[in-house]
Parts: sequence; structure tokens; C-alpha cells
Amino acid sequence: MRLGTLVPRRYVTTVSMVRRPISTGCWTASASSAVLLIDDRDAAIERQYPRVALDDTVQMEQTHAPLIYSLAGGRATLNPTLLVVLFAYAFISNIAMAIIPHEPVVIWYGAQAGIWTTAAVATLGTLAAAWVDHRVFVPLIARVAHKRFFAEGTVGWLRARFSRAPFAILAMSGVAPLPAFPFKAMAFAEGYPIGRYLVAVAVGRFPRYALLAWLGLMLTIPTWLLVTLFAVMMLPSLRLLWRRRKER
Repeated sequence: MRLGTLVPRRYVTTVSMVRRPISTGCWTASASSAVLLIDDRDAAIERQYPRVALDDTVQMEQTHAPLIYSLAGGRATLNPTLLVVLFAYAFISNIAMAIIPHEPVVIWYGAQAGIWTTAAVATLGTLAAAWVDHRVFVPLIARVAHKRFFAEGTVGWLRARFSRAPFAILAMSGVAPLPAFPFKAMAFAEGYPIGRYLVAVAVGRFPRYALLAWLGLMLTIPTWLLVTLFAVMMLPSLRLLWRRRKER
């Protein structure tokens, strides 16, 4: 290995996060990359770090560096077309009473695009859907929000509780694995401002997407398993649609 050879961040194994000389070489590590400065004549370094293949294209398993790799967010590059697809999918899976699950797709993208890129793009798609929802449903729900069914009983009680802390409830509902539309409907019925609504959605959804992307990055999940998970999560929605079709 030549002096100053760069070891790609994806393939860094356990590295002491200190800057100190090691014989004739030294380790310099950061959240996004690790640089191994080593002298070809120093065989002791090679024995001390046997996982490092002395090659200009060093490859180490990412699972041996969970801290550094996960803090760096994984891969930072991906085909822009796939990022557009992720944005569009996040939009579709969050618009109105969406029945399409987003979890398997975000997990898959975590391994492809990295944690922060996946979370950011998915959040932007969700915000676009939230903006459309607010513009469309606030005027519609406002027409019936004052009626007895929506103002009294259980629905009225839920609206009263929601109005006490709307931002916190919207944010927590975005993180939790709960149906989003009931919380959307209460926000729309209360006429919650669109600016605060979008911020609450972002505060809730970004960490959720980041966690899902982290799972996809750190765990080796076969594609067939993600497809199976997607199909299983679609069953309740498909069953509901089938019932409504039969009722007609």
C-alpha cells in the first residue's frame, strides 16, 4: 500500500478514535472516512490490523464498523432517478388516506442511499403530500366540522384533547406506527395553520424515516423479505377495499 492510501468509509473496521502514532504509521478516523497512513516496510501494522487487505481497493465488511458507518449515514451517492422515485413514493404513500405502506421501501433505500439522504428525500415527499392535504381537506372538513357528529361525543372529545397540544400530537403521531389520517383530520377540523402543520409533520416523519433507513443500512435484509413485508402490510387495506366493492 502506498503512503497515504485512502480507505473508503464503507469498509472501515474497528478503529480507535484517537490520533496517535503507531510505529511508522497512524490512524486518522472521522465520521465520514478513515485514512490509513502506513509504511510498506511496517509489517507490525499489518499484523495488528489483519482485516485490512493491503490493496489500493481495500474492502472490509461494513458490519464491523457500525458506529463509524452509521454516523456517516452510509452511502452518500445514488442514481438521481431513484431519489426522484423515492420522493414520488413518499408523496403517494402519505397523501390523503393512503393505503400504501412506506416502511419496506424506506428500509430498502437506507441500504442504497444512506440514512440521511433517504430520510431527507422521503420527508420532502411527505411534506409535499401534507401541503396538498391541507389545501384540499381544510375547506372540505370546515364545512362539516361544526355539525353535531363532529362537535360532540367521542369525536368532539378527541378534538378537544387534540386542540390542547396539536403540534406535539402531530409530531408524535408521525414517529409512531399509527394511521396518520385521523390526526390529519383533527388538525384540519381545528384549522391548524399550514406552516405549523408542515413543521410538525417534518419533526415527526424525519426521525421515523431515519430509523427505518438505519435498519436497512445496518441489517442485511433480503429483497424478497421486504417484498413479503410489503404484501403483508397491504392486506388490511386490500381487504377494506374488497369489502367496500362488495357493498356496492
